[in-house]
Amino acid sequence: MSIKPINSVLFVCLGNICRSPLAEGVFRTVVAERGRGLDMLLDSAGTGGWHAGWEPDRRSITVAARHGVDISGQRARKVLPEDLSRFDVILGMDRANVRDLKALAPQAARDRIHLYLDFATGKAADVPDPYYDGAEAFASVYRMMREASEALAKRLEASVSATSGQASSTM
Repeated sequence: MSIKPINSVLFVCLGNICRSPLAEGVFRTVVAERGRGLDMLLDSAGTGGWHAGWEPDRRSITVAARHGVDISGQRARKVLPEDLSRFDVILGMDRANVRDLKALAPQAARDRIHLYLDFATGKAADVPDPYYDGAEAFASVYRMMREASEALAKRLEASVSATSGQASSTM
């Protein structure tokens, strides 16, 4: 059986200003720390376009910067139909995002869409939206993102090893 390596990941939340830009930035940092990343296409988007063109929420920028992650250059955008075929994996931050993405996706692309924490860590849980909460909620989401990014990086490394015949994979 052939397993396709994952070379592109799209992180998706509702407005693309809190969770998904933070997930993209943290994951980009984790894969760079592991010596990979330049060969990966990473991006984030929202299921809605209300904030298109905006920078991430100041609280996401702040919590990321506190941990050495710069997401200030990102700009919000809405998921495009071509994203659903362009990315190997599309990770929704919560079940509503996953439901909305699957409703947009053609049948052939639906198997690329997953709940982020479930795909990364095996924990079928939503990443809570910190937008209406304070700094501690953003710090908690950052910690979730860091843990999930570490797990996701390990999973992707295992898939690369499996495709080169070096190890088995759970993918």
